[in-house]
Amino acid sequence: MVKYQFFPRSRGVNKEIQDVINSFKTIETEIESETKELKSNEVLHKVKPYLEELGYTVETGKSTTEKIDVPVLFGQDNKIDKSFYADALSADGRIVIEVEAGRATENNQFLKDLFEACMMFDVEYLVLAVRNVYRTHYDFDRVYGFLETLYISNRLHLPLKGILLIGY
Repeated sequence: MVKYQFFPRSRGVNKEIQDVINSFKTIETEIESETKELKSNEVLHKVKPYLEELGYTVETGKSTTEKIDVPVLFGQDNKIDKSFYADALSADGRIVIEVEAGRATENNQFLKDLFEACMMFDVEYLVLAVRNVYRTHYDFDRVYGFLETLYISNRLHLPLKGILLIGY
């Protein structure tokens, strides 16, 4: 079952974010982590047509030409000096989507995704999709706890308008 939480919790989801949620809900029986052992790329592949329908550009593979470059730093003559890759990016470049599987909490990949989204030019929202269950632990709950602490402590201010955490 797909579940989600938007942060900060003092704000509700807008239509664009709800559309992303609906895309994942459309395929929830195909990606449910409690019964399926899908890799992140397999989940991304299943949600891809629904995201593309919303105008997102979605990664098609692991080669450089198949990845989505999002600018981070600009150099002389406005050439991109540094960029990070995203799994999907909205047409206006404001929403970045990252889909994780086993590495989400095992290797703290969600923290890297958060950092990179904060550095990406013009990105306002991060959508982070993680497994509800991975092996013997609950990734959605682990990431939820981290994000909840981040926002409640108010000690670190992110340049994002919000983060949508999706558990699949």
